[in-house]
Amino acid sequence: MTKTDTIGFIGLGVMGGPMCRNMALKHDAEVLAFDLSDAALTAVAEAGARRVPSVEALAEQADVIFLSLPGGPQVQAVSAAIAAARGRCSAIVDLSTTPVETARAVAAELAPLGIAFADAPVARTRQAAQEGKLAIMVGASEALFERIHPLLKYIATDITHGGDVGAGQVLKLVNNMLVFANTVALAEMMVLGEKSGVAPEVLLDAVSKGSGDSFVLRNHGMKAMLPRAFPDKAFSPEYVLKDISYVFELAEQSGVSLPAAGTARSYYETALHHGLSGRYFPGVIELVEKGVMETPGPRAGEEGKGEAA
Repeated sequence: MTKTDTIGFIGLGVMGGPMCRNMALKHDAEVLAFDLSDAALTAVAEAGARRVPSVEALAEQADVIFLSLPGGPQVQAVSAAIAAARGRCSAIVDLSTTPVETARAVAAELAPLGIAFADAPVARTRQAAQEGKLAIMVGASEALFERIHPLLKYIATDITHGGDVGAGQVLKLVNNMLVFANTVALAEMMVLGEKSGVAPEVLLDAVSKGSGDSFVLRNHGMKAMLPRAFPDKAFSPEYVLKDISYVFELAEQSGVSLPAAGTARSYYETALHHGLSGRYFPGVIELVEKGVMETPGPRAGEEGKGEAA
């Protein structure tokens, strides 16, 4: 890719909108945008992106197309539509989170048509997306990575080439599962500390200075769990469970057992039925406060006799 190539961007949601806006502000040539939301298109048009009426129209005019979509089925469908348009597009960069096998299957379908494919899922928060400070994990050939790296720098400060197609999704799924499990562990410890007489703000401050510090503590803990701010239309338990399903799909394919991940999954499944559906996922701390997840553990001298997770 060069700085004179036309960029296309499809999917202007919570993360996609800010990413497209940064590309429109920073790219020397034209940036085209498509989304089903008129409001989302208006927002990026204010930054200089040009609205197009369809995926096909965008595919006819863009040299490289970025996707930021809800999941695997949408990536497959949109990639197929781009391919069918037989336009200028020579590379698709998928910023979504999908199953690893989906990324590899899409790449295999596009290759005979002369369209290269990279899976490049993003990590960090919406604020990081707005500031152009995301972390991106890329699965692509060496040649394609070198071509798209300058464009990824419009939206990210940390870009890792993990290997061939699929590697980006492996890295992203590992990252997300650690975040989801860490959030559950932090929720339990915050409630334990408070019920044992330590104010939660004191607990978070103290742990942030010790070896228990983490991204989850400083972001989800301090900014959401401490003030109990779990807004609607954020990254909800539904999205968490989608990503976790991809983790377990990969684990089954790889023959790896994930009991700790299974325990974390049970929290987000329970969250759907206790007032947290559609709300920001660190709200699982409410389940701990309400005792929803309580299960009897082994009594002293009976270790090993409790139920498996």
